[in-house]
Parts: sequence; C-alpha cells; structure tokens
Amino acid sequence: MKRDMRQWVADVIQRKEVTALPVMTHPGIEMNGNTVRQAVSNGCIHYEAVHTLARRYPTVAAATIMDLTVEAEAFGAEIAFSDEAVPAVVGHPLTTIDTISSLEVPSLSAGRVPAYLKANLLAASNITDRPVFGGCIGPFSLAGRLYDMSELMVLIYEHPDAAHQLLSKCTLFIRKYCQALKLTGVGGVMMAEPAAGLLSDKDCRTFSSDYVRYIVEQVQTDDFLVVLHNCGNTGHCTAAMVSTGAAAYHFGNKCRMEEVISEVPPTALAMGNIDPVSVFKDGMPQKMRQTVTDLLEQMKDYPNFVLSSGCDTPPLTPKHNIYAFFEALETFNRR
Repeated sequence: MKRDMRQWVADVIQRKEVTALPVMTHPGIEMNGNTVRQAVSNGCIHYEAVHTLARRYPTVAAATIMDLTVEAEAFGAEIAFSDEAVPAVVGHPLTTIDTISSLEVPSLSAGRVPAYLKANLLAASNITDRPVFGGCIGPFSLAGRLYDMSELMVLIYEHPDAAHQLLSKCTLFIRKYCQALKLTGVGGVMMAEPAAGLLSDKDCRTFSSDYVRYIVEQVQTDDFLVVLHNCGNTGHCTAAMVSTGAAAYHFGNKCRMEEVISEVPPTALAMGNIDPVSVFKDGMPQKMRQTVTDLLEQMKDYPNFVLSSGCDTPPLTPKHNIYAFFEALETFNRR
C-alpha cells in the first residue's frame, strides 16, 4: 500500500519527540551471520539485514544499503569485493574524452541492479510499520567513478561540454533507476552525492544540483521522496543542495549541523550528523551518549531535525555504541 510521504514528513516535523534514522545496514548483515560480499550480491540477504535492523531498532524509517558502486558497475566499472569491507571501484571504464561520447547508458538488468531492486521490493513488502528508503548514487559522484575523480575535476574546467555530456548520461541512468525503485513500493531514495562536496557552491549547482533537481522533478511525488546526502559538504554548498528541491537533506560530520540546518526550509527534513567512524565505530558508549546529547541540545529549536549518522556506519560497528545512540535519544526525549 502506498504511503503519503509528504504527510509522513509533516508528521515527523510535528512530533514532539526527535526521531532517528542512522544510515546503517552492516550491523544487520553481521547479526545475521552474513558477509558484506553476500549482502551486496544477493537481494534476499540484503533485505534480511534491513529487516533485522527494523525489528531491533526504533528508527523512523528503514534504509537499504548505501552502495556507491552499483551504478558504476552497471556502466562497466571494475569492482573489488570483500567479505569485510564495502565494495570499491578499482577500474574506470572511461579513460579519454573521446570515450565519453561512445558511452552507452546501461539497462536495469546490468550488474547487481536486479539484486538491489529485489532487496527493495522485499523490504517494501515486508516492512510495513515505517517507510523504506532505497539508495542510489548522485550524478557527479557517479561520473567521478566512471572517469576518475581527479580527472573529472580537471575535465569540468578544461572541457565543460564533455563533462556535461557525461553527467547527462549518468543522470539518465539514475533517473531510470529511481523510477524502478519507485515501482518496488519504497517510500523514497537516499541519493548519495558526496563528491559534490569537492566543488564550490556555484560549481556544485552547475555540475551536480542542476542534474539532481532534474531527477527530483521527474521522480519525487506524494508517495516517493528524495533525500539528498552530501557528506563532503563542509557547509560551503548547502545552498546548492537545497536548490534541488529534495524533500530531505542528509549531512555529514564535516559540517556544523547548527549552521547548515538554518539553510534548510522548515518544511524539509535535515538529517545528521554523528561521526560514523570516530564515534559509531571507534568511540566508547559514553562518548556516543555525550555526542548525541550535545547535538540534540543544539538542534532543540529545529523540529525538522532527524538524528542520524553522518554517513553509512562501517562494518564492525559495535552494537553497544548503537544501543548508546538510541539510549541517549530516548533519555533526551523523556526530558
């Protein structure tokens, strides 16, 4: 059954309690005794990890794996897999400007795309007490994985027309992927565009946000929302992020949440931004409780704030730190 996601956003904002949506699937993978390699390759194992976490933790929504290699693999990029680490792009299919014009936009049957669509379909069908958000990469970040990020940064200044040609092809595929995710029944997609944080606000608008806005205009409806994630934003390109018209914005720990949230419309959600490595993975529970409490105090005047990690929590994140995250939130809400 379709859910009114715009009403869901309004309800989250109107609630007296702060809600939470940490970006994490690896704890669920580990709880089920599976490897990262299995979860990112098998739609059923992927879904089971999401479902396990939904049963265990009081998140305001569920989210599938944030994997920034799925779309690049579909375009022909070489991917390195590991049992313990997230997949990584190790071979770029584009090596010269000339190869951009011959690049074909792949079908949705390429690579692991079908496995991810299956995971989203299972999650949307079986997790019914809260919305489910799928995941995809953003156009600039995808272009960097296809062309090499350093080379792309040179390309946008020396050959901007070629860069726009590449970004257009990336955008067409991401739009098509988001439309397929929408058909699975999920309530939205979290679009990860961290590489756009390398750009100035002006260039972020030109080479990322304008393309993201096109996707938002094509797929965002009452029953399907876009959450734009940019953990590369230090606060310098928040205006460019907001220009996309997404329903929610997810910030990393490189920025100050109390500064960036002031640029987010009060009708849109602002999510963030506990450090996924130094606090979630490597910190102690006391550090987690203090960090969460401090952030909640800073955000108490912003009803559109949703507590989250600054990015995807890495493999081997201790369960006691996740527990401390939710414990601190519950304590704050009781006060």
